[in-house]
Amino acid sequence: MRTKRYSETGLRELIESFGNPMYVAHGGRVLVANEAYLEMLGRSREQVEGQLFLEFVRPEDRARLEVRQRQREEGTLTEREPPRYLMPRPDGGVLEVASHVRLVEVEEVGPAMLINCLVLGQRPAELVVAERLVETSAELVAARSEDAVRRVALAGLTHAGFTASFLVRDGERFLARDGALPPEDGALGLRALSEGRPVFGPSRDEATPVYLPLGTTLSEVLWVAKVGLSPSYGSVLALFAKVVGAALTDARLLTDVERGRWEMVAVAEAARFVAQPEPPSPEDFLSRLASLLGAEAVLLYSPRMPEGELVLAAQVGLDGELQVRFAVPLGGLSPSTVVARGAVLSNEAEERVLLEATGGRLGCGAVVRLAHGGHARGLLQVLRPPGRPFVGADLRLLGTLSELLMTLLDQRRLRTESARQLADTRLLLDLARTTTATLEVASILDVASDSLVKLLDVSNCFILLHDEQAGVLRGAAASATHRDFFRTVVISLDDPGSVAARAARERRPISIPDLSKVEGMEKRALVRRFEEKALLALPLTSREELIGVVLVDDTRQPRTFDTAFIELAEATCGQISLAIANARLYESLWASYAELAAARAEMVQRERFSALGDLSAIVAHEVRNPLGVIFNAVASLRRLLKAEGDAAMLLDILSEESDRLNRMVGDLLDYTRPRETILQPEDVPQVLQDALDFASTQQQGSSHHVTLAVDVAEDVPRVPMDRRLIRQALVNVLVNAIQAMPQGGVVQVRARREAHGNKDVLRIDVADQGCGIPTELAHRVFEPFFTTKAQGTGLGLAVVKRNVEVHHGELALESKPGRGTTFTFRLPLSQPTSPP
Repeated sequence: MRTKRYSETGLRELIESFGNPMYVAHGGRVLVANEAYLEMLGRSREQVEGQLFLEFVRPEDRARLEVRQRQREEGTLTEREPPRYLMPRPDGGVLEVASHVRLVEVEEVGPAMLINCLVLGQRPAELVVAERLVETSAELVAARSEDAVRRVALAGLTHAGFTASFLVRDGERFLARDGALPPEDGALGLRALSEGRPVFGPSRDEATPVYLPLGTTLSEVLWVAKVGLSPSYGSVLALFAKVVGAALTDARLLTDVERGRWEMVAVAEAARFVAQPEPPSPEDFLSRLASLLGAEAVLLYSPRMPEGELVLAAQVGLDGELQVRFAVPLGGLSPSTVVARGAVLSNEAEERVLLEATGGRLGCGAVVRLAHGGHARGLLQVLRPPGRPFVGADLRLLGTLSELLMTLLDQRRLRTESARQLADTRLLLDLARTTTATLEVASILDVASDSLVKLLDVSNCFILLHDEQAGVLRGAAASATHRDFFRTVVISLDDPGSVAARAARERRPISIPDLSKVEGMEKRALVRRFEEKALLALPLTSREELIGVVLVDDTRQPRTFDTAFIELAEATCGQISLAIANARLYESLWASYAELAAARAEMVQRERFSALGDLSAIVAHEVRNPLGVIFNAVASLRRLLKAEGDAAMLLDILSEESDRLNRMVGDLLDYTRPRETILQPEDVPQVLQDALDFASTQQQGSSHHVTLAVDVAEDVPRVPMDRRLIRQALVNVLVNAIQAMPQGGVVQVRARREAHGNKDVLRIDVADQGCGIPTELAHRVFEPFFTTKAQGTGLGLAVVKRNVEVHHGELALESKPGRGTTFTFRLPLSQPTSPP
């Protein structure tokens, strides 16, 4: 049979002549359609012609009709019954249609299908909605989260022609979860929740709303609206709402199970992290906590001291400027407020404070109290950006992790305390070893002050010793920073505002945790100088006798000195007191031994000089009588013989040796004669000049001249001395210096003040440029009768040493062979003078 050929216009006129829906399709697209077909679809010609005809068929029927079309084109279609399918309408209705197909030929197009549609009947809209919602209910089974359930439910309702939203109850009103504006008639939602059935509202913009309770919660309803929505939809929608509620419950349970499993794994990992052999730092734990909770920042607050205000102890996620702003908890948070409100989620006021403080970066927070043994130990706060609030599950995990954090802090505290105790023990042992190794009070106090700073973790340590005669405390030692200054400090025991004086008077520790809270304390000179914030004074006693006071301070912040701290400090001070008492006992014993040795030496010296004096008197008497005869005989011989040649030479030798023997006798008598010193303030430059003038006469007739130079510092005062004895001592040294330089040279005499042995002295140096004294003989030059000169008596330097010692001075010698010798006199600048 031959297929009839039509033009497109002729074909359009043909199908328009029929009253039932008809259209022509080519390549799966609608080529032409009559008005009846357009009316059945409820669409315009522009919306239909040129479109795939399967787009106007229910999606469930498209695959079947597509296979049938392909079989028809291939000539393999065996089914002769007209196919039936459903066609949805824009108004939500669905038509059941049967189609008859006939092949036609269209000019300039080719083969096409002429499809005649027979409408079998229109299905009830409620049934169509029910079918679509049943399909959506099947999809809800696969949803594994509350968000997914809500998303699938809203998509199904939208596909069924509804506008829908989930509303959350907020007191007497409802808020949309998706951010859309909530309906104004929220009272109907409350009624639906209380009565447990759908409640229809008044129509707005031709759409009728209905509030559907979900059946599993009294805090949420499903709001649905549609044009022409009638109560006949109520049962279908109510059933769907219950299915949604059950799906939400299942998803919530599944989420809780998965969250619980995840929390167990997370807590186990955190516990293993905490249980490392070397406990991690708080910052490392806070970083892990931030990743587990998805927090932008985590803050740990703890008190500086017991019952003190909370300060930021550790944090992650904040830069330098924000660390300053969060140095203390914002919004008045404290352990007491957290306990009163439970684990705290940030409220609107706190979120506004967070947004303002962080410039909009952080806006949601949660806080839990850290406690140990029922006592508050601080706060743990986690923060997120705005729009990401914490929920109850987050608080539960936060509470568990906070307990692990407390375990970590306790571990670190115990390790720190153990390490501190070990360090304290070592410091105490070092202190005991050091204080027992020396018997000098100054050394003991310097070591003790430095050790106390390390042992007690304080800023400074000061030690004052009790001066019983003056009734004061004198600075004796301090830690290295203030050591020199503190030795000049003197505090009266009667000073009512002095903490050190009070501790000395009451013989007990005095503690001031915050000096700023004690009236007048911040105005005291030492407190201002050292910038002290807290102070502890401890008395040093031995056998109920006050030795001194130890002061320790903290310049960083106020500090409470607890009982354990004070007990450790008292134990250390007891050890220091014992060391000082032992050192003083040793010094006293040593001084007694020194006095005894000096008295014995003086006694021996007196006996020796007494015997030597007796001997000298006998020698002088027995020697000088013959010497007088010899002097007279030599003088007579010179007068009588008028000797020349060898005779004159022998007479000269006899005369010189007689003079030497006479001088030796004179020196011996002078050395052994007891002398009483007469001390008067003397002008040092004048005494030196007199000695230089007399010494200069001793080099008359010498071929090589020796220059005598003197240099006296301007600050040299008048010095108490016996002018005659010091002049004799200087002359003896100067004569020796001149004799040591037969080739000439310079003898330099210098005088100046000097601090020596904790007192001011007059130092006189006499330096020559002679041959020097051999090292092996230097220790003997002050011995009586020791000399290296052929014409010497060996008593000159012995007289010098004796004259200096009777002035309670010192005489020192420094000599370098070939380069000269320097004699140094040291005379006290102050000592009692003799009456005029």
